[in-house]
Amino acid sequence: MRNAPPSPPAQDRDTPQGLAFALTAYVLWGFLPLYMKMLSHLGPVEIVAHRVIWSLPIALAVLVAIGRTAALREALRSPRMLVMGCVTAALISINWGIYVWAISVGQTVDAAIGYYINPLFSVFLAAVLLGERLSRAQLVAIALAGVAVLVLVVDADRPPWVAFGLMLSWGFYALAKKSLPIGPNQGFVLEVLILLVPALGWVAYLGATGAGHFAAGSARDTWLLLGCGVVTAVPLMCYANGAKLMRLSTIGVLQYIAPTMIFLTAVFVFDEPFGRARAIAFPLIWLSLVIYTGSMLRQMRAEPS
Repeated sequence: MRNAPPSPPAQDRDTPQGLAFALTAYVLWGFLPLYMKMLSHLGPVEIVAHRVIWSLPIALAVLVAIGRTAALREALRSPRMLVMGCVTAALISINWGIYVWAISVGQTVDAAIGYYINPLFSVFLAAVLLGERLSRAQLVAIALAGVAVLVLVVDADRPPWVAFGLMLSWGFYALAKKSLPIGPNQGFVLEVLILLVPALGWVAYLGATGAGHFAAGSARDTWLLLGCGVVTAVPLMCYANGAKLMRLSTIGVLQYIAPTMIFLTAVFVFDEPFGRARAIAFPLIWLSLVIYTGSMLRQMRAEPS
């Protein structure tokens, strides 16, 4: 009896588990500005440092619970893995820093624009570097989303440096993360372990100079900084698992969920302006999501289990 042809690797197709992980991550990220706004009176680097420090115990606990610590130990002994981990760690820390700063100075809309642009950049990287093919319906969806993003960028009253910084850092992070030859949870722990020493050094420096807020300012600030671990580790680990179980191009387009929620928060909670351009862009973005997701689900049903 002939053997059945092997199924394609999980990372080369879209899976229901990957879709669930990705949706969870993007919805949680959509609410993140509300949390970061409560810390906007703190320095962005201090916030990023505490995101690193308090993410580690949560991520390690997950790793122990699922019994995947052996792979992490192997990665720590591999120079190649450590170099790749340094790349993803640097990219995610840059992304966090830009994002936290943007919210603290009232540029939440620019941050959302960056995450609107990024899916297109991810699709570009997937097509150019990974050779992924898109269906006609998916191309139509991306074209509609591209028009929406163009409307948003043209409407900006200044060069959207925040938007482009977030686009580049997250786009290349997603690509590098997908290429990291280690499980998603182990990869996240590896990243925060790499960032831990500079994070602890910065917090120690702030404490020594009296500029730190952890256990030195209000109890509210201390608890919010502690909570940075949860709001950082949970969605990022969900995203990492989703990225391993879905195509990069699909992950990229689903990312429109988070910036849409960020836009709504910026307009209705932070009282940032909502002009005609955004009223045009939103229907185009959601139409592109409907078309792309419908095509993706049809492909998932057609694939053999």
